[in-house]
Order: sequence, then structure tokens, then C-alpha cells
Amino acid sequence: MSSDSGLPPSSIPILTSVASYRKWRQKAFEEKKSVGFVATMGALHDGHASLVRHSLVDNDLTVVSIFVNPAQFAPHEDLTTYPRTLPHDLEVLAALSLPTGNDLRTPSAVFLPSVHDMYPSGISQNVADQKGTFVEVKGFSHQMEGQTRPTFFRGVSTVVTKLFNIIQPTRTYFGQKDIQQALLLRRMTRDLLLSHPTPENLNIVPIARDPITSLALSSRNAYLTQSERDIAAPKMYAAMQKVKSHWESGRNKADSINEACAYLEKIAKDLAAQDFTIDVKLDYIEMNDPESFEVVPDVTTRTIWEAEAKGRPVILSAAMWVGKTRLIDNIILGDKILLGILDA
Repeated sequence: MSSDSGLPPSSIPILTSVASYRKWRQKAFEEKKSVGFVATMGALHDGHASLVRHSLVDNDLTVVSIFVNPAQFAPHEDLTTYPRTLPHDLEVLAALSLPTGNDLRTPSAVFLPSVHDMYPSGISQNVADQKGTFVEVKGFSHQMEGQTRPTFFRGVSTVVTKLFNIIQPTRTYFGQKDIQQALLLRRMTRDLLLSHPTPENLNIVPIARDPITSLALSSRNAYLTQSERDIAAPKMYAAMQKVKSHWESGRNKADSINEACAYLEKIAKDLAAQDFTIDVKLDYIEMNDPESFEVVPDVTTRTIWEAEAKGRPVILSAAMWVGKTRLIDNIILGDKILLGILDA
């Protein structure tokens, strides 16, 4: 059932306004039902499905939002071409279910707001032209992904604050693939003293990967050609595995990363020699402290880190251009439980 005649048919209620959602949420409050929340930009894949399944396990009700957020796209980025696949997304959600005793849990509602609802003062992709209220997490938004996308986390923090205010979730679920985003949002919930969700109820779910190539699932994978997806894109994860192996064998950070960079340079040359018209360009591969997001010093070995960081894991992350598509991925070096990452 859909609440708007202009929407695709759906067996899951679609709520298109803040007022209609709040009416739905009030009923859940009155019935003392827990509400899990998965925020998405649509173009759903098995990674999103994993987030929803975790919510179905933990909560009486599960809400999924679909909103392509203009504020997190810089003017030169892919807002207009970002995949929008609402009929497919609704089919993916309708196929998810979890038996619980005599009950069958399925996604309870889809929140599908308009840009005007989310940004009543309007929204420009150019930060200098923006008007209204925005949220910035100072000191944690310029590292890692923030180096390449300096306004990205401002847009994410703003829209997620709005969504939390509307949805009032008991628990939320974010993917490890965007590890900096997930950890930053957990810090934001703590700094803003949010109760729905509390920081401990912002859950991070492991990366979903292609079972054959180990490529991290992403909505932007839809941009890739078949050869880019099957041959070139998985090499970033392979390079990170090399860093992991060298680091765990006792080599320092700089040596470990240099080996991975050399590997990717060879891959690019080999692809060119084999007449593959695939352009592969590494944006970065780096190791960062999960608390400060600051770069791990080059001379640091695993033994030094474990002694100085008192057991904290390290985030090994990378970004790479494959053709015109920018992909990201990460591996946690150490105990991911310490970052509050759930089991798969």
C-alpha cells in the first residue's frame, strides 16, 4: 500500500511527509514498540538488506528512509546522476522478513521525504550559498574522506540529525563501509545528547561483499562496466589485504602501504598492456586512529601501536577511481568489537 497515488505499488506503507510519519511514530510510542531505523539514499543492495535484517532482529518495527541528500554532494559531484531506483528498492524491502515465534517481522514503513520537507530554507550544493541550520562535527570531518570531500560530513551530519529528530529511533544501523561516517555520527549523537538513538544504540554492521570478487557492495557500483567491476575494482581490497599482511607480520606502516601502492601501480600497467580500457587511479590508502581519525605515524609497527594505543584497533581505508567511479573500502586492523561493530 502506498499513501500517494504517484508512487509505485508497495506492500509496505510509504510515508511521504513529516506529519504522516510522526503520526505513525506516536502510535508506536503509545504501543511501547521499539523502532529500528536504516537511513539510505536508495539504490538498495545486499549491504542495505543486511542493515535491515539486523534491525528486524532487534526491534518490533523497522523504518527505512530513502532520500538522496543534496547537502552531502559538492557542486562537481554526482547528485543528478546518482542511481534512483525506487520500484526496485521497494521490491528489495518487501522481500525481507524474519520469523519471530508466531509473528513475521517485515519492514514496517518507508519514509520518503521531499527535499523541501528536509530543507525548508532551500538547499544549494555550494556551501557558500546555503541558508538555514547545519550541523558540523568540528575536528573530525577533515581527515580521511574529509580530505577529498571537505563538505561531505557537514551534509551527512545535518541530514542525519534531521532524520533522527523525525524518526525518533530506538536503534539505528549504519554500514562499516562508511566507517568514518558511522563513528562520526556516533560521536554526534553523544555530543548533542540525543536520546533517540543513544550513542550505544547506533550500530555498525560489517561490510557486505561480492561473494566471488570481495568487492564491497555500493550503490555506485552501478556506474561500473562489467570489466571494471569484475577485474579492476576488486584490486583495491586486494591491496588493503597486502597492507594488513605486512602490518601483522611486523613491518611499519609506511613500508606496508608502499607495497600496496606498488601493487596497484603494477595492476594499472598490466591492464594497459592487456588493452583493457580501464583507468585505475588510487586516491589514498591510509591507516588512521579510530578515535581521532588522525593518521598513524609512518614508523609505527603493530607492536608499537598496540602498546601506545592500549589495544585500540586501526582503520585501514582506501579510495580509488575506477574509470569515472570513485570507490571506498576499509579493513579494521585489530578487534572490531572495540569499535562497536556487530557480527555479520
